[in-house]
Amino acid sequence: MLGHGAGGGVAAPDLVAAADTALSVDLAVALVEQPYRVAGRRSPPPAPRLDAAWTVIVDDLAAHELAGLALVTGGRSSGARVACRTAAATAAVGVLCLAFPLQPAARAGATPRPSRLPELEAVTVPVLIVQGERDPFGMPEEAPGRTVVRVSGDHSLKTDMATQREAVGTWLAELLAG
Repeated sequence: MLGHGAGGGVAAPDLVAAADTALSVDLAVALVEQPYRVAGRRSPPPAPRLDAAWTVIVDDLAAHELAGLALVTGGRSSGARVACRTAAATAAVGVLCLAFPLQPAARAGATPRPSRLPELEAVTVPVLIVQGERDPFGMPEEAPGRTVVRVSGDHSLKTDMATQREAVGTWLAELLAG
């Protein structure tokens, strides 16, 4: 199950590439449009509401269409953060993060906001992060259980789709074989 970022929908090129890669290795894929987008809003609600909505959607799909299947959750940017924060609650066996926004955007005159590294560190299942090497939101470091694949480009991940596809395909195969 993959969710979109705060500023876009499920048609983001990196989400589509990840979904296509999963389908190519015979996995079922659900691209989830967050309820705020379905309702026509552009801005996401606070994190607790995003997480609650995601968990309800995951629970429903896991009880019906995806019943009995190992669940890998993930998404791009904000969707990756949601998947990390809810990994335990959704019983995910792995989390795929496309363009994880490690550092909040800097705002002129504002107090620096804390790193989002704790969201990654709280995940207890394997994590793959595919990150543009020029991503203005930072580059997470590898850690036990966390693989980081650097690709050329920025936060959009549009530049090096071949490397992204290869990384996602390899990681999914290893995750589900192990």
